[in-house]
Amino acid sequence: MTTRRTLLATSLALPALARGAAAQGQWPERVVRVIVPWPPGGSTDVMARILSEQLSQKLRQNFVVENRPGAGGNIGHDAIAKATPDGYTQGPITVGGWSINQYLYSRLPYDPDRDITPVSMHWELPNILVVSAQHNPTQSFAEFLTWAKAQRNGVSYGSPGVGTTGHLSGSMFCNRMGIDGQHVPFRGAAQIIPALLSGDLTFALDNLASYVPVIAEGRLRAFVITGAERWPTLPNIPVMREVGVEDFVVTSWCAWAVPNGVPQPIINRVNTAMKEVTDSPEQQQRFLRAGARTVWATPEDTLARARRERSMWQELVRISGARLE
Repeated sequence: MTTRRTLLATSLALPALARGAAAQGQWPERVVRVIVPWPPGGSTDVMARILSEQLSQKLRQNFVVENRPGAGGNIGHDAIAKATPDGYTQGPITVGGWSINQYLYSRLPYDPDRDITPVSMHWELPNILVVSAQHNPTQSFAEFLTWAKAQRNGVSYGSPGVGTTGHLSGSMFCNRMGIDGQHVPFRGAAQIIPALLSGDLTFALDNLASYVPVIAEGRLRAFVITGAERWPTLPNIPVMREVGVEDFVVTSWCAWAVPNGVPQPIINRVNTAMKEVTDSPEQQQRFLRAGARTVWATPEDTLARARRERSMWQELVRISGARLE
């Protein structure tokens, strides 16, 4: 039964609901902050800036990048998670933030299920096994495998840090292939590449994006990639399955995220704009030149992928023996 009190409550609620709907409809009315949990110049930063530029154009508002690196991305992830859920703070969160770090760190400052919401997949790329063309005598994957197993003092492999996909891929590779491999963590490919070129490091199985230019110059030799199919800009490099290594599809990927609680209409607007970027042949080529494939997905499918991969990454962290505070 409708009462005077019910009518009064409804009349008070309707203006608030109308203001909320109007605010969502007008979004974005001011600058959107894009938090990148990695340093400037890296692949995640470069591709976040490409997307931010496109979102600025499509949504008619500035998307301004702010780098918040540290703790394997956790500082930036937490900044996104703890931001006001009004759509004005967004950012790229890599596979580490969605599916790895909860098994690597003793505790996280955020909960990837409770505190962040995916908007869409952003990009994906495989890892690539590279050696120094000058210091390594092998010319093929099979030769490298035989040579690496025969090294009495073992071999070394580099990665951008403990718990990264480069570290976990290298650890799994050595474990599966019966290689005595010693992990050497660096700050990134900018340090790994000189160590390879000087002969101080045996190999890396790291994100493809950083190594393409040096491979093209002939200073690094690439043997295999960890994707499901060959990479468009490196069509002569086989995937693991083609060299006889089954069940070794490992990719690094990134999903655009907002704090949990952002209104669904705002998420939908950004998701639609991201699909337009992904569908653009020009933008596809820009991402490929940066070393990755631009990818789109619904928020639901993005979250499903993050959850589906967790058991694999949990096992890889176990194999590596890595643990961080």
